[in-house]
Amino acid sequence: MPPSDVERIAAIDDPFQLLRVATERLSAAQQEVTELARLRRRVIQDLHAQGLSYAQIAKEAGLTRGRIHQIRHTGPAPEGAFLGRGAVTVVTPLRFDAATSRSVVALDDMRAGKRLEDLARSFGLDVATDNVTVDGEINLNRSGLLVICGPRMSAAMRDTYDRDPVIRWDRDDKGWLLRDTRTGTVYRSGSQSDPQRPTDSAYLGRLARPDGNGTIIAIAGIHPSGSLGVIQLLANETATLWGQVEDHRFSAVVAVEYDPTTGEPIRAELASPLYRHDED
Repeated sequence: MPPSDVERIAAIDDPFQLLRVATERLSAAQQEVTELARLRRRVIQDLHAQGLSYAQIAKEAGLTRGRIHQIRHTGPAPEGAFLGRGAVTVVTPLRFDAATSRSVVALDDMRAGKRLEDLARSFGLDVATDNVTVDGEINLNRSGLLVICGPRMSAAMRDTYDRDPVIRWDRDDKGWLLRDTRTGTVYRSGSQSDPQRPTDSAYLGRLARPDGNGTIIAIAGIHPSGSLGVIQLLANETATLWGQVEDHRFSAVVAVEYDPTTGEPIRAELASPLYRHDED
């Protein structure tokens, strides 16, 4: 019989390597426990929605009714899987600061990234952070990426957006815009209108990675307030979005109204249909 992970780790002679490997395995095990708890809660939720009582579910699962009811109402929410499983990485772009000659994260990007991190953690996900370089470089062939970056800041993201079969980024003499190729509808920022309005349009989607071995969540407003609005929508509607697209590839345009003084979103809602790409 092959040794268990615990036995294999315990046999490591170097104490520092043992400490490192044990810590990594414990982190992975904790992620597995979280995702199994999320899956268990989702199954109970689905069975109950199909009309089975908690007593019936308990009988078939060999658990008590009280335990089934407890699982259904505690632990990580099933809709957290909309953002990812186990661990995610929130990515924001770096910008060049001429005053300091350094790469920095703009305040608006920092706010958006922090709120997305907090949202992911609220669903029991482990969260790391990363940045798109000033030159627009980012390795997108990794699992669990939540990228807040538009096509202007990164060629890698621009190529990824270009693979969306429905919602496209475009630009004209007024600036950047989003175009629904299915309906022909164009979505703009209120700053492009006359008179200007405190509104923005933003992209939300789950797109294929360049290597085809997974997906990334992509978020980008025409302006920063749009990105903040998408995250507000996610905070309020993740369960609804998960119910419609689960972990399938999709895209949509989000309409955002914001406070013109602070840039903070006041209202955020879907402006386009929520397009599942596997239904094309």
